[in-house]
Amino acid sequence: MNIIFIKRSHGQSRTLTLGNKHIITLGAIITGIIVALIFSGYWVKRNLMLDGDAVMMDVQVINAWERELAQQKKMLDQISKSNGEQVDALTLRLGDMQARLLRIDALGVRLKEVAKIKNDEFDFSQPPALGGPLLAAESMPSSLPSLKGDLDRIAKHIENRQQQLDRLESMFFQRGLDQESFVSGRPVRWGWLSSSYGYRNDPFNGRRTWHAGVDFAGKEGSDIIAVASGVVTWSSERYGYGNLVEINHGDGYSTRYAHCKELLVKVGEVVEKGQVLALMGSTGRSTGPHVHFEVLRKGMTLDPKKFLHRASR
Repeated sequence: MNIIFIKRSHGQSRTLTLGNKHIITLGAIITGIIVALIFSGYWVKRNLMLDGDAVMMDVQVINAWERELAQQKKMLDQISKSNGEQVDALTLRLGDMQARLLRIDALGVRLKEVAKIKNDEFDFSQPPALGGPLLAAESMPSSLPSLKGDLDRIAKHIENRQQQLDRLESMFFQRGLDQESFVSGRPVRWGWLSSSYGYRNDPFNGRRTWHAGVDFAGKEGSDIIAVASGVVTWSSERYGYGNLVEINHGDGYSTRYAHCKELLVKVGEVVEKGQVLALMGSTGRSTGPHVHFEVLRKGMTLDPKKFLHRASR
């Protein structure tokens, strides 16, 4: 094989003769260069594709994390809402238990007075004395479920104590220790009966209406007295009654003293028979100074007249 080279300057030429060996060698070199170029291009393309896949995988991982975090936040919000509702429910239960404890304390004070127990033996104005060493295993913080369990146990304990006190009160009455609690007498020292129990003509509109008590008219500011000993369960204003005192005498009996000018006792106070409860006035639905007096048995009004001249025990 002949290869001719021509010079541009003088137009001379030069001939190069190649044998079969040279041709084979040159072909092998050219083939190797082509294969190398093809392999290099494939390698570059493959690496570029791998980099793109890696970027895509990173984006998918980030999206998965964001979804997981969103789900966890939603769960936390639900748990927080549930805990808040449970705390509200426990707060209501706690308020109810405190009210029941106040009633038990008032009843306990009354029973102490009726039974003439020494003041230093049962002091209902102070919390009970408690104590004991704190063990390490017992110093763990309370969880919400355990707190609910504790409240359930306390509520049951209160209910049992209340039942015991009610039974004890009944026993006192059965044994004749309720002499001072026996409802009898007039709610005033001075005054006259101005309206009876039952139907009457209303002093404001003239219509026939029911009168659930009796009225004693008198001088404004005169004493209103308890017809029996007991515990004050109401000492404030009430619609229609004006300033009202209500006393629980036990065994289902209670009395009311209405239209008072001034109240002299407080809720929870233990009062004695004949004690001054308030001063006569004309508050509420009233036409003049008087006391509206009611006697109730288990929430139902009775005619007070049969108690006004009732003989004391």
